[in-house]
Amino acid sequence: MKFWLTKCEPTPNASGEQRPARRWVMVIDLRKCNGCQSCVVNCQQANGWSAHEPWRQVPERELKTGSTWRRLFMPSSCMHCANPPCQEVCPSGATYQRDDGIVDIDPALCLGCGYCVVACPYEARIIASDRGPAGVSGTCVKCNFCRPKLDAGLAAGLLPGVDPEATPACVNACLPGAMHFGDANDPQSTVSQLLREHPTHRVHEGLGTEPALHYIVD
Repeated sequence: MKFWLTKCEPTPNASGEQRPARRWVMVIDLRKCNGCQSCVVNCQQANGWSAHEPWRQVPERELKTGSTWRRLFMPSSCMHCANPPCQEVCPSGATYQRDDGIVDIDPALCLGCGYCVVACPYEARIIASDRGPAGVSGTCVKCNFCRPKLDAGLAAGLLPGVDPEATPACVNACLPGAMHFGDANDPQSTVSQLLREHPTHRVHEGLGTEPALHYIVD
């Protein structure tokens, strides 16, 4: 499968304009990713999912940068879009977006209709079978940036992206150090520094979804 990457120039320093308190993002350096799958395995263990229904994948992709196609390992999951098409088509209101940008699903409201699965351009959603945790079979599931862990860490005064106890499992497990997580609205965070220092790419950005996963390619 081919993914169209759109180049984003380094983000300038904050201009002082009013912005949301937090915007959680991932910056993934594809120059370092070796396809080891450690992030996938740790995600499955942390969230209780089998290998048959992964929330995270590291496929080898053909990526277009300019007019050139390249093959790279590309960790991918829910993109936590600023404009999520999955939310637009959800008939029950189960899919919702938090102020910090996390897109999540309320299993009590999910009908399992699959509309969001079809609407997601990133193939990041599945309808859960009985292989997953109890109480969600037949509903839609996906990566939630380890939301319960993130919220518990924040409540304890920890810093996501720095303290492992408040950081998504996949990032903690990344052996080559390719994955970074943090608040893009904090100019001191690692992700903000990476976005300032490197041109990054986002998948299918031309769709207007504004994904929260940024990739360093060159």
